[in-house]
Amino acid sequence: MSIKIITDSACSLPKKVVEDLDITVVPLTLYLGDESFIDDGVDIEPEAMMNEMKEGKVYKTSQVSPAAFEEVFEKYIDIFDSVIYIAFSSEISGTYQGGVIAKNQLLEKYEGVKIFDLEVIDSKCVALGSGLVVKWAAEMAKNQKTKEQIIEGVEYFSRNMEHIFTVDDLNYLYRGGRVSYTSAFVGGLLNIKPILNVEDGKLVPFEKIRSRKKAIKRIVEIVKERGVNLDSQLIGINHGNDLEGAELLKKMLMEEVGAREFLIATLPAVIAAHTGPGTLSAFFLSTGVKDFD
Repeated sequence: MSIKIITDSACSLPKKVVEDLDITVVPLTLYLGDESFIDDGVDIEPEAMMNEMKEGKVYKTSQVSPAAFEEVFEKYIDIFDSVIYIAFSSEISGTYQGGVIAKNQLLEKYEGVKIFDLEVIDSKCVALGSGLVVKWAAEMAKNQKTKEQIIEGVEYFSRNMEHIFTVDDLNYLYRGGRVSYTSAFVGGLLNIKPILNVEDGKLVPFEKIRSRKKAIKRIVEIVKERGVNLDSQLIGINHGNDLEGAELLKKMLMEEVGAREFLIATLPAVIAAHTGPGTLSAFFLSTGVKDFD
């Protein structure tokens, strides 16, 4: 059985992973004033965008339209036995709903004409959290797992994925509506570096730490508290144009929790537009890796 895995550009997977596993990535769109950019890593480079954000430029983001999804889905439903689109959290973007609408439009369009197998799944994960879920799904497809096994795997990985974030500047979260102006202003004065996680698909602040050094140390502590069998997991690390911080976090996780395998990636532009440069995050499973046979 041939199975095609599709995701969106919020997944944060490096280009090599996408190419090696034949994953199709549907890009979201960013806007700077009247200019629009496709979030494909070429039309707009995350690193350059974050440098511009430091200079005060404000980027807006837009979800993938149902029409764009319909075009992509239609391309593959005749080629593969099954097509599975894994979306980043519906609690943060309407992109998942766009995929659902596109599926329903195709079902209506081809009713009584042809039968196809298309699944649209809400991962309830963000950034490299959703990326790891997609990667595992694509590896399962490559290893000839059934559609049912892959869906079971996606549900398991999504449900048990931990996301631990810190941001360098609260003003970016304020612009995205995640914190109040007062919190951002006072946080800046006091050098507050919040720790955030994802709960049921929502990005939620849950601790306030003074100084970035202490925030990174706290991320490591939380990974140690929540993770299981971390020495046999692939740990994801996202960074907002801060490879040095990502490498430091990796080193500390190796020393403190025995982690050995990592996937480090720059935040995709569509996520960095809301969290800003200097964002640092860790992704791991709270239950350990599981096989689906």
